[in-house]
Amino acid sequence: PQPHPQMPYSPVVQPPVLPAPLESQTAPSAGFGRGLLRNPSVPQAADALAELTLDQRIETISETPSSGVGTLSVSTPSQLFSPGFQGSSPSALTSIKATTHSSSSPHEHQTSPPVQSRTVEPASKETVDTIGTHGTPTKIFSNYIRVKSTTQGVYHYMVTFSPDIDSKNMRYKLLNMHREVIGEPRAFDGTTLYSPRIITESSVELDSTRPTDGAVIKVKVEMIRILQAKDSLQLFNVIFRRVMRQLQLRQVGRHYYDPVHPINIPQHKLELWPGYITSIHAYEDQLLLMLDVSHKLLRTDSALDFLYDMYHQRNQSFQEQVTKQLVGMVVLTRYNNNTYRVDDIEWNMNPQSTFTCSQSGETVTFEEYYKKQYQIEIVDKEQPLLVHRMKKRRPSTKPGQPGEQVEHIVCLVPELCFMTGLTETARADFKIMKDVANHTRLSPRERIKALEKFVQNVESTPEAKEELEKWGLKLEKHMIDISSRVLPIEKINFRNTSVTAGKEADWGRDMTKENVITPVNISNWLLIFTKRDAQKAYDFYTAMDKVCPPMGISIDEPKVIELIDDRTDSYLRAIRENMQSTLQLVVTIFPTQRDDRYSAVKKLCCIDSPVPSQVINLKTISNQQKLRSVSQKIALQINCKLGGELWALDIPLKNLMVIGIDVYHDTAQGRNSIGAFVASSNYMCTRWYSRVTIQMKGQEIVDGLKTCLVAALRKFHDMNGALPDKIVVYRDGVGDGQMATVSDYEVPQLLSCFDNFSDYHPKFAMVVVQKRINTRMFVQDDHTTENAPPGSIIDHTITRMGWYDFFLVSQHVRQGTVTPTHYNVVYDTSGLKPDHMQRLSYKLTHLYYNWPGTVRVPAPCQYAHKLAFLVGQSLHKSPSLELSDRLFFL
Repeated sequence: PQPHPQMPYSPVVQPPVLPAPLESQTAPSAGFGRGLLRNPSVPQAADALAELTLDQRIETISETPSSGVGTLSVSTPSQLFSPGFQGSSPSALTSIKATTHSSSSPHEHQTSPPVQSRTVEPASKETVDTIGTHGTPTKIFSNYIRVKSTTQGVYHYMVTFSPDIDSKNMRYKLLNMHREVIGEPRAFDGTTLYSPRIITESSVELDSTRPTDGAVIKVKVEMIRILQAKDSLQLFNVIFRRVMRQLQLRQVGRHYYDPVHPINIPQHKLELWPGYITSIHAYEDQLLLMLDVSHKLLRTDSALDFLYDMYHQRNQSFQEQVTKQLVGMVVLTRYNNNTYRVDDIEWNMNPQSTFTCSQSGETVTFEEYYKKQYQIEIVDKEQPLLVHRMKKRRPSTKPGQPGEQVEHIVCLVPELCFMTGLTETARADFKIMKDVANHTRLSPRERIKALEKFVQNVESTPEAKEELEKWGLKLEKHMIDISSRVLPIEKINFRNTSVTAGKEADWGRDMTKENVITPVNISNWLLIFTKRDAQKAYDFYTAMDKVCPPMGISIDEPKVIELIDDRTDSYLRAIRENMQSTLQLVVTIFPTQRDDRYSAVKKLCCIDSPVPSQVINLKTISNQQKLRSVSQKIALQINCKLGGELWALDIPLKNLMVIGIDVYHDTAQGRNSIGAFVASSNYMCTRWYSRVTIQMKGQEIVDGLKTCLVAALRKFHDMNGALPDKIVVYRDGVGDGQMATVSDYEVPQLLSCFDNFSDYHPKFAMVVVQKRINTRMFVQDDHTTENAPPGSIIDHTITRMGWYDFFLVSQHVRQGTVTPTHYNVVYDTSGLKPDHMQRLSYKLTHLYYNWPGTVRVPAPCQYAHKLAFLVGQSLHKSPSLELSDRLFFL
């Protein structure tokens, strides 16, 4: 190989690069929470506003609650008092213009008719185009329903009490004494009052008599502003929670379910409550209700039954095992339909223990309390109590400021607590999962039918319909239809040939017949198994010897080690005794699945004596009919762990680095969170470099990104002789409320890395990837309803106001309803057009080597997820850097 030029490492830290001026076409666009300002600095936005004329400066800077964080939006007083915010047709966009994008290469060139394009007008008067044009136009339905608002707006008031009243319940009583003034339809949280009718144009003072002592309390109601419908989203979601209660649904956790019509699965002691997830947001230029079907899985056995079962199984380490399995679980108390997370177990307390009742102040036993309050007789008087730590805020004494957060200890009786969710053992049981999926995995037609039934129920229930009409809200009867595009089918490149991914984005059959791009010959490897599993082990090697050559992989006979028992120490001793510098691979066959044994082998092979390892459960290779296909998958996985490459795609962007970041949390065990970082190290995005950072438990925002990226850039230079010109980071595992933090905290970390290299200023983009969403996409004609095909893109109508985001369906789903992935570009100086960003994201979903098909997220995100899970679940330490340039974690 030709020697690469010397790495341009500079011992002197370069001064930070000043941001480009606002009018620059290459300045960054902070896509989240800033109206797509080209420069993500709020002070610069303030400077831009300061340069406005006096009339322009009179405009009101309001905070838009739809984004979840403070979003700067400029609106004039006339806009604030304008008529109700009306929904419009699905194709109506913020701004209309005909655009066509030329592709960056012949591979991407395709003539498309002009389409409507969305632009956002930021404070700098620039426009940021976020609509793509590439692909085949199609019509898609989504689980959103238009909400029409017929009122002039919602009136927002501040309510204060003199003297101050701490009790929220007392505040309600004092305000309710003046119903003839404030009116009946209202929403009051103790400080803020919302009403669909005007109470006063300035302020009004009312006198109330406190019922406890007859004291006169002055209640002042002060007008704040008139909210448009798009600024009343929090209120509208509260109103919809009332509607759910009018439909006789019960709140369990965040969502509402029907306990009257449960679905019983008696063979597994399970019960499903059907329900709905609802959320109103301002999407583009209209209010939309996101509506989806949900199921709450309950177990018909109580927490006490679980304790009994554990005692009969392991009475020696009973308390330790119960604490390990029960802490972190969520239980449901049916007497009030509340859910609680089990934070601890109080072994020294039982139902005969006493506590002070917060309402009456008297000291009672738990047994007496439940008998008096709920007419429940507790049978087991000696059972321990479950502990839940509830965090509440005290009422604030200062308007606009949150109250002090205090912790309340809630003790629960296991006999009255019912388990929710499934244990790890149950999740591994195919029969249980299949029986549950028969009820929860709804087809597109079944899901649409359930959603339309909800709208019919609202219309046919007088109380629910009246609740919406009070506030001037009305639901349309059908889901919205959206103009969408389907991206072209991708070409999969092997060593000698190319195949198309097909309409289902699956090339599994072609994979086993074609040569992989970079095979790694397996010549020096260990095969370790117990004596009783010897025949199965030899059958496995024979199958490997047959399936490897057609894929271009050469395999020699292994060094066989036969163990007399399956103790963990026996496996570890065998590996240590045969560890050599030339050893390529360790393959162990376990007779049963045991987490402790798996973790011990992985710690040895990933940390202490780094060598690629493959752990196989005997059950996986026991079926002779499936042995060939199983061996093919294992052979491909081993090839990746040894540094091989399986397939590639045509990615026209040259000198590109893509990065995936994900975080693993182990809340049940209270261990540290694990941040995983995986970056491409070659031009084809088929070789990967990985690092891990250990964080505080529960911490989502990653601290050690600078070290990871600097190491990845050096690796990229070592392999290619140059640093990348473009870097695109895909960040997984971030909710809406944390996007501003990612943009303000993680992005500067990554940008600061470039100062470690002399005169290096690459183009950069950060994309947040969200897969846990409730948006669904369907293709519907006169006769059938199907899932949206792979490659379907939606980048308007149901995208958020002020965000540069899009939805992408990358997988073909044979059962149930497909869920798209939501991509949010929170920072962008890459210069990539929306078409290129969307196509790059779709191409990367084809490059996950553990599956010969597309996955839901870009490959680097999925690799980061696998790495974080391995370290968080088994290793608990950073793996050896000797393995960092291979996919050892698959």
